[in-house]
Amino acid sequence: MGTRTLVLIAFFLSFALIVSASTQKRRGLMVGTAAKEAEPANVKVVPDLARRLARFRPVEMPMRTDLTPSERKMVAKLVEACQYLDSIYWRQIDPEGLALYQSLEFSKVPRDIQLRRYLWINASRFDLIDNNKPFVGKEPMSPGRGFYPQGLTRDQVEKYVAEHPEKKAEIYSSTTVLRWHGSDLEGLPYHIAYRSFLEPAAKALQEAAKLSADPAFANYLRLRADALLTDDYFQSDLAWLDLKNPKFDIIFAPYETYNDNLLGVKATYGTAVMIRNEKESRKLEIFQQYVPQIQDALPLATEDRPSKQGLQTPMEVMDTPFRSADLTHGYQAVADNLPNDPRVHEQKGSKKLFFKNFMDARVNYVIIPVARRMLRTDQAAKVTGDGYSMDTIMHEIAHGLGPAFARKGSEKVSIRESIGPTFSGLEEAKADVTGMFGLKYLVDHGVLPKEKLEEFYCSYVGGIFRTVRFGVAEAHGQAEMMEFNYLSSRGAIQREATGRYNIDYDKIPDAMADLAKELLEIEATGDRQRAENWFQKYGTMPEELKVALKAKTSDIPVDVDPIFSAKRVVK
Repeated sequence: MGTRTLVLIAFFLSFALIVSASTQKRRGLMVGTAAKEAEPANVKVVPDLARRLARFRPVEMPMRTDLTPSERKMVAKLVEACQYLDSIYWRQIDPEGLALYQSLEFSKVPRDIQLRRYLWINASRFDLIDNNKPFVGKEPMSPGRGFYPQGLTRDQVEKYVAEHPEKKAEIYSSTTVLRWHGSDLEGLPYHIAYRSFLEPAAKALQEAAKLSADPAFANYLRLRADALLTDDYFQSDLAWLDLKNPKFDIIFAPYETYNDNLLGVKATYGTAVMIRNEKESRKLEIFQQYVPQIQDALPLATEDRPSKQGLQTPMEVMDTPFRSADLTHGYQAVADNLPNDPRVHEQKGSKKLFFKNFMDARVNYVIIPVARRMLRTDQAAKVTGDGYSMDTIMHEIAHGLGPAFARKGSEKVSIRESIGPTFSGLEEAKADVTGMFGLKYLVDHGVLPKEKLEEFYCSYVGGIFRTVRFGVAEAHGQAEMMEFNYLSSRGAIQREATGRYNIDYDKIPDAMADLAKELLEIEATGDRQRAENWFQKYGTMPEELKVALKAKTSDIPVDVDPIFSAKRVVK
């Protein structure tokens, strides 16, 4: 056993002891809450908790009833594996919030029950819709969450890396937790830091593989189980993309970096158990044919848009009866484009996944009701589930379009690392805008009916009104707020005297194309300052929009709160 390994093990043991002691101390604040049926001791809770909870509509996401006994057993094992990753996610996002959540488990006090549910929705003490301000306690959210030492700044990290260039890969890795070890910053690999959860999760995946009737899916599960214990997901990602129209699928990895507001590189775990919706999946075949042509048509220099000819673009519409970690708390994704590894994008491409039950819930309970209040009446009538679905399909395709790396001289570098914390918002905006550019390309080339274009634009803008209600602390809200302000500045979206908004169909195509060019160039050059300046210019919600949303949509849910058949478990 090498010296480096011994140091890491000693560091991990110290880290575990610190976390354990800290958790016990935090739990001490809550002693007696349930027994005495009083509000949590020493904890201040916002007075309007019930109002905040009302913004999330509980929606049942039932398990499919057409599964065989063996399939049900396999799905149960997949769910079990997902629950272990939820326990990690809480520790990544807000360990103190987890301790508070657990301490309230047996309380019968109505305020405690409400608080526990809102903690679950956010997976933290910080309100996503209220720009991550605390809704319990007074402590502000740390931009480094649980990934970094408390108080560490980006300038400190960059200075340390400049002085210790040999530590850069370790520190900027998406799968390390940073801690001080004396005067040194150490990157503790996820597979060591979270081993107590990853080992049983891997075992559950292995057991699910034995129950699978699909050899390719079983192979993928075994490879993914191995990857959990090494943090090397490359081979299992390739195997994942090789699955051909699987009946069952699963997202199971640390992929997204939305919650790292310090460097923008640390990934959270996310999971989704998925069962193929064959009828809806067949509708996607037309899009798969045109991905290379849309890439070639982007308003970007040829050298910055690598060819997509010959790469895979698997697309699946799935019923999703269980999700956990970053796919079940806060913003409820209706689609995903994964994996995020640019090496996989270059070699194989990426997979587009659409969660039909979540899409239906968002459209029916949020998007259409909001659009009817915010858009001019005739345009609101053109906001449809089909239009929003088409926008979303192209959004996910567009995550895989544009540059794979940023160019720095003759070097290829990670766009995520180059842009920093603004990357998540930038990438979501790029996908929105480039996706709409792609839809117009398909209309212009006769692939989609010309008369559908207004429906696509109305559904897109209707979706913006839904998303910006999350505020600008969340990447999707940050992106769409910027898009709204830019399009408004170009006259493509206009506010009427009635307080409603309308879309100028003549102006929006050129404005979207110009915005796509801007965002794609920022990614291609990896220009952090340009990205930050752009979002600073266009990222603030106009007061008139804020007033209109409050006056017209306060009684409409902001999002859904999925209720699964399987029990919520967090250890």
